[in-house]
This record gives sequence, structure tokens and C-alpha cells, in this order.
Amino acid sequence: MLDLSIVIVNYNTRDLLRDCLRSIYKSQGGFSYEVCVVDNASSDGSAEMVHREFPQAKLIESKVNGGWAYGNNLALRRCRARYILLLNPDTLLPSTALQGMLDFMDAHPDGGAAGPKLVRADGSMDLACRRSFPTPEVAFYRMVGLSKLFPKSRRFARYNLTYLDPDQVAEVDSVVGAFMMVRGEIPEQVGLLDESFFMYGDDLDWALRIKERGWKVYYNPAVQVLHYKREASRQDRRRARGEFYRAMRIFYLKHYAPSTPLWLHWLILGGIALGRGMALLKEGLRFKGFALEGSP
Repeated sequence: MLDLSIVIVNYNTRDLLRDCLRSIYKSQGGFSYEVCVVDNASSDGSAEMVHREFPQAKLIESKVNGGWAYGNNLALRRCRARYILLLNPDTLLPSTALQGMLDFMDAHPDGGAAGPKLVRADGSMDLACRRSFPTPEVAFYRMVGLSKLFPKSRRFARYNLTYLDPDQVAEVDSVVGAFMMVRGEIPEQVGLLDESFFMYGDDLDWALRIKERGWKVYYNPAVQVLHYKREASRQDRRRARGEFYRAMRIFYLKHYAPSTPLWLHWLILGGIALGRGMALLKEGLRFKGFALEGSP
């Protein structure tokens, strides 16, 4: 059995994918691994690039862009390794990152999933790399801005856990799917990713189900990975914004709606709809302003 199966879902990010794969194949350590690239019907020559430049990688060419969960599941059904890594193509790995995360998982046998400290191109921490589940209360504090206003509050800043030391190992609710390492038995025990989600929320949903089976989820800042972030979603910002709120609705209905009082239930759904409408309006105005600036 291999030590690690690495799954990368790509959609029109050919150049980033190339750099990501190069960083993987420069990895150091005494572990065996395979790389599986799932191309979600890209039109930028991504699949051809993988064929030509990385023949050692396994390539799955999907005829449709079914979303992040859909693409990962195509590969997860084939993975047979001690650990599985879900990795975004907009990441760059230090040469010791994979060995470091494998060592961490071996040292934490109660961990069903773990992720590293993700750092953005400007040097700031990608706050999504450690999160709490978006319960109605936690999501409310985030949506109204209390989490940003009081980033050190254990009550208001739970979503991104900004009150925690970013350089200390922590047990968290979820890490982000941009770099999410799970034990090889997780897909069989917990099930595959929920394909109801298209771009967002599927990693949170998987982490919640992993924890429901008694596993822990860890944030390991000893390993740092560069994450360019949102490179695929920038291709259609309007749809990305819509999918964010759609994922929020799906997650709420799946996990929290059955235990929510009816009056609060409708208030939450209304708040999600309002947030989506405002986000799409803002995106529409941004696009309109850009078009006017570029007009003769």
C-alpha cells in the first residue's frame, strides 16, 4: 500500500497546476505516493499539459465541470493509500511539507484529518485553514462583522478562530480543502464528498461527518504551504459569490435546520437570501464600473 494519494482537481488553472505539480515532485522524504489530477473539462490545455509534462501523474479527464466535490470523488473512488491529500492546484509545497504532514498524522492516531498553515502570496495567513463549523450563531457573528471587529474574542471570532495562536497546534472543527489530509479509511467510513456542494462548503461538511465518527481534526502550523487562493473562482466571480451562499444554505438545511425553531429557521433562510442578493448586486456594480472605466 502506498503511503499517500494526492488528489488535485483542476479547472482552467494550467500554469498554477504546473507549478504545483513541480513542487510535489520535488518533495523530500522516505514515503511512497501517487498523484491523481482530475481535470474538470478545462478549456486552457490543462489536460494536455499534464499528459506532456507529467506522464507519471494519473490523469482523469471529466467531460463536465461537476464541481470540486464531484471531481475529487472521481479520484477518491480509486485511492488506496494510508493517507489521502486533497490539494488545490493554486498551492506550492515546500520540499518537506508532505513528509511533515505524514509524520504529524502518524503521531496523532486520533486525527481523521489535518491541514497545515496556509500562507497567501502577500505573506498573510489564509484564515480559512482553521475554522469552526458555521452554526447559526457563529455564522451570524461573521456575517454582521463582529468577528472582524473583535478578532480576539472567543465568542465572536469562532469562525476563523483568530483568537488562537497561529503558530500552535490546535484541534479545530475543520481545515480547508485546499490542503486537507485524511486517513485512507475515511472515504469508506464517512462516505465521499457531498456533490450537492459545487465550490464551497463540501470540506466543512466532510469535516463535520469525520468528527461525527469520533475522529479529531487538527491544524498543524509546523508545516506552511503557499496558497494563491480563488484563482479558479475568479474566472466567474458572480457565480462564485452565488455558490458561496448556496453552499451556506445547503449546509444549514442539512445539519442545523432540523433542530432550529421555526421562527429562527425562516429568519436564517431570509438572511442567507439577503446576503446572496447583496453580494451579487455588489459584484454587478463592480463589473459595471469596470466596463465604464474601460469605455472610450
